[in-house]
Amino acid sequence: MWTPEDRRLVGDYGAGQALSDDQYRLIEPLLPSAKPGGRPRSTDMRRLLDALFYVVRTGCQWRHLPPPPAFPPWPTVYRYFRAFLEAGVWEALRHHLLVMLREQEGRDPTPSAAILDTQSVKTAEKRGARGFDAAKKIKGRKRHIAVDTSGFLLGVLVHAADIQDADSAGALLTRIKRLYCWLRAIFADSIYNRMPVILACFLLGLTLIIVRRIAGGGFILVPRRWVVERSFGWLGRWRRLSKDYEERTDVAEAMVTVAAIRIMLHRLVNPNQRRLSSPDC
Repeated sequence: MWTPEDRRLVGDYGAGQALSDDQYRLIEPLLPSAKPGGRPRSTDMRRLLDALFYVVRTGCQWRHLPPPPAFPPWPTVYRYFRAFLEAGVWEALRHHLLVMLREQEGRDPTPSAAILDTQSVKTAEKRGARGFDAAKKIKGRKRHIAVDTSGFLLGVLVHAADIQDADSAGALLTRIKRLYCWLRAIFADSIYNRMPVILACFLLGLTLIIVRRIAGGGFILVPRRWVVERSFGWLGRWRRLSKDYEERTDVAEAMVTVAAIRIMLHRLVNPNQRRLSSPDC
């Protein structure tokens, strides 16, 4: 039987483990309140978020969630996940946490620069959009993300892998420009040096800056582009994102967004961070 002590051993901080008190106090005001009328909400929202982060972190199926009292019943967790997706709650949470994180670091709330890149991943044996990426030799989907200069998620677009990066970049840029009106510069690799991207940047008032690969053998750290590669590395620690297990692309985008929310929560309030005592003067 699961106990509170067992729950503290699930995963590690910042991912599968239960939210700390400070982390939940930070995110609780951003959660939508219960709808008026009907029965009062009986679901513990903190345990529901813990269950959702557990799914994305461990990669388990919805039906394999540890049963109560560890987490709410899996149909309840899934129902809230889909309801919050349709209401735009996950995207709103990601946006608010990003603003708080940038302000905590002493930066402007709205980024002025973004970095684009894609990641091709295989799909599971489910229905939904998929294609073959001839360059990566992968049949599945692409995760098209935009991050700020610190690597935090600004937006994600999931589509079939046979769609070229330059052809889908305009939709992603339009999506993030609506949220970040002060966005001015876009850093990308040479695959984005195509007319669809140039036209989209012109219409949105953005400057496209192509960061080309540095000539030479071996591993060379490319300025700006390494930031988004590190972001993919962060997401790669979440086993639900090891492949695209979702039938719908909007659900796949929500899974990436939920992982980004947990990463930023951990950055804002790190339960393991030890505060050094001030030195004696």
